[in-house]
Amino acid sequence: MKKILFHTSDYGYLAEKILSKGDFESGEVKVEHFSDDERYQRILTDVSGLDVVLLGGTINDGATLELYDLASAIVGYGANSLSLIVPYFGYSTMERAVQKGEVVTAKTRARLLSTIPSSYNGNRIFLFDLHTEGLPHYFENNLRAVHVYCKSIIMDAAKAYGGDDFVLASTDAGRAKWVESLANDLGVNAAFVLKRRISGDQTEISAINADVSGKTVIIYDDMIRSGGSIVNAARVYKEAGASKIFVITTHGLFIGNGLQKIKQSGLVEKVIACDTHANVNSITDDFLEIRTVEPLITSLF
Repeated sequence: MKKILFHTSDYGYLAEKILSKGDFESGEVKVEHFSDDERYQRILTDVSGLDVVLLGGTINDGATLELYDLASAIVGYGANSLSLIVPYFGYSTMERAVQKGEVVTAKTRARLLSTIPSSYNGNRIFLFDLHTEGLPHYFENNLRAVHVYCKSIIMDAAKAYGGDDFVLASTDAGRAKWVESLANDLGVNAAFVLKRRISGDQTEISAINADVSGKTVIIYDDMIRSGGSIVNAARVYKEAGASKIFVITTHGLFIGNGLQKIKQSGLVEKVIACDTHANVNSITDDFLEIRTVEPLITSLF
């Protein structure tokens, strides 16, 4: 029997891609809003004794609660097993407290999802290209967290635009280890920029660790928010002699016209992003190429 696939409001576009492969049956949910914007949900598909997959990202607090409420109800109505597919875990940058009194939101959200009642055969949560490797350990109780790497998609995109001879680069030394691992798998050199903190949240780039002169440079960052870090890094690589620059990201948020900021810089040829975040679904620009994580999701089951 096929598994039943439900999705939250923001992830209908990705659910359609998954359902088109024919491996899942669509789960139906009625969603309405009261005058005070309180959400009403009613599960129309019988889930009793069935294996259920629920697709939804924690792209904001409302989406997180929608995912939590729906998951809890699915278990309550007798699902045999529950698998949460969370392409974008939205609190991963707040995975630790740096200053006294800071709320570690990644941990509190993980604890919230961990309180979803356990189905008969247990619950799993699949998380894609997390910002920090330790995040799965924040999930508790009977919720088993699995980190899914989008490496195959990233590598295919890099080879498509870089050919056999390019430099895989990061925006800063903080992501250098992950970029170096990707570069080793691709058989190319890795590069990263060294930053010096001036004051507060202001930094300046002081050096590059590799020769990029005359080379195609592909910058990889797991997440792009406003695009500022990408533009700053691209400018340094271009000044160091890079011939062409492409950007690849797993999670393209592009907050505050972030994609246009990168495009208007004139430094980057194209941005390639996975469809893990709902924001990419609303962008129609040849400057952005979208690659789907659907094959990774369907391969999990």
